[in-house]
Amino acid sequence: MTFQAIVARQSNDGVTAAVELVQDEFLTAGDVTVSVEWSTVNYKDAIALAGQKIIQTFPSIPGIDFAGTVESSADPRFARGDQVVATGWALSQTHNGGFAQKAKVPADWLVKLPPSISTRHAMAIGTAGFTAMLSVLALEHGGISPDRGEILVTGASGGVGSIAIAILSKLGYGVGASTGKSSEGPYLKDLGATSLIDRATLFAEGPPISAERWAGAVDVVGGRALANILAQTTYGGVVTTCGFVGGRDLPASVLPFILRGVTLAGIDSVNAPRPVREQAWQRLATDLDLEKLASTVSEVGLGDVTKVVGEMLAGRIRGRTLVDVNR
Repeated sequence: MTFQAIVARQSNDGVTAAVELVQDEFLTAGDVTVSVEWSTVNYKDAIALAGQKIIQTFPSIPGIDFAGTVESSADPRFARGDQVVATGWALSQTHNGGFAQKAKVPADWLVKLPPSISTRHAMAIGTAGFTAMLSVLALEHGGISPDRGEILVTGASGGVGSIAIAILSKLGYGVGASTGKSSEGPYLKDLGATSLIDRATLFAEGPPISAERWAGAVDVVGGRALANILAQTTYGGVVTTCGFVGGRDLPASVLPFILRGVTLAGIDSVNAPRPVREQAWQRLATDLDLEKLASTVSEVGLGDVTKVVGEMLAGRIRGRTLVDVNR
């Protein structure tokens, strides 16, 4: 049997990727074979196809997440016809990923979708939305309730940021949305943002601790911006970190931690254990307004993925880009 997939290959010129017709034998090992219906383009996918060291074996099918229907299973937890989602793990690293019409993965990597979430919804959420939900769970674990004050969300018009705003708004939080694109104001307000913050103010050189402003934050930027967010977080606040688009270094001080009891919580969506994944997807089914989610989504076919990657790396993508693998 054959199926269509984007295949990444390594050459002297770097990483190339194109849609190919491949045999079932191309699939990597796993207990469950899934007929993939939807995938999505994440920032990690973009840097992988741009040649950064994400993909570790070539040739390989990229794509760090997918949703579809179980075709066959050697594991009793899954049966033919089950709708499932996979995000993270070794997808697009040492294991073939989701930019294909078929995938074969270990059963432990899969989560059955709640009835209210279709496979298309699952990829409109994807790794970005799963990460956003993990971030909200971390805020809650740290005792940050809506009455504590406003939550800052950086990278607000991106995938994680957009869905974090929608979730937090539905839960009753005030949300400050940080963006460098003033034109995105109406979009962010529709998602539930209560205020807009110019991204540039977070990158300015700031003191190690300053006036308290945020009860918590969902940060995807890192670097100087994260240092400034920590410096402005209120006593007992929680800041989650899940990205480094603004830099991997953290030029921060210990003062917010030892004078205000601020918590910096790392969010790992790649290797999160199965019980955490199941909790997050159940919460997404109840705490994310799927109508708001629709406004964050655009849709492409497999052949358009490499173009989307260029737009994403240039900072010109809003929200989530779904990939219809059968188009």
